[in-house]
Amino acid sequence: MKPISFRNDVLPLKNQLFRLALRITLNHAEAEDIVQDTLIKVWSKRDSWHEIESIEAFSLTICRHLSLDRIKRQSHHNESLDSRHISEPAASSNPYDQTSQRDSIELVRQLINALPEKQRSCIQLRDFEGKSYKEIAQTLEISEEQVKISIFRARQVIKNKFQQADDYGL
Repeated sequence: MKPISFRNDVLPLKNQLFRLALRITLNHAEAEDIVQDTLIKVWSKRDSWHEIESIEAFSLTICRHLSLDRIKRQSHHNESLDSRHISEPAASSNPYDQTSQRDSIELVRQLINALPEKQRSCIQLRDFEGKSYKEIAQTLEISEEQVKISIFRARQVIKNKFQQADDYGL
């Protein structure tokens, strides 16, 4: 196992940590604070880094736990997700198409935000971060089978609710 460097192995994870914290808390400022707390906790465990199999999974797990703790402590309702995480519609010459695409993206964003925390985290790590099922399982401390089931169910809910809204007429 190679030695872990805070600068080369942990600091580059800050954007992933931020996106995970943002996905859980749905609050930009809270997510920034959680990332700082995560980096401090990872740094404080530097004496035991040689025992850690994956510093990335370790960091993401700490971030997830801190995010969940923050939500439990504050018990406030979620705000909408920062718009940077789902790409905006491509430029179209037709304003109606642009508006329709923006509305669809906003609906999907709202549907993802409404998912239970475990499903939302699985979707975040798989579809936005590109993590493997094994990495997600390690991060969330659940089995790979539970990860697959959570992602399947989340996608089904999003698909069904999107179709209902689309049939109704956004």
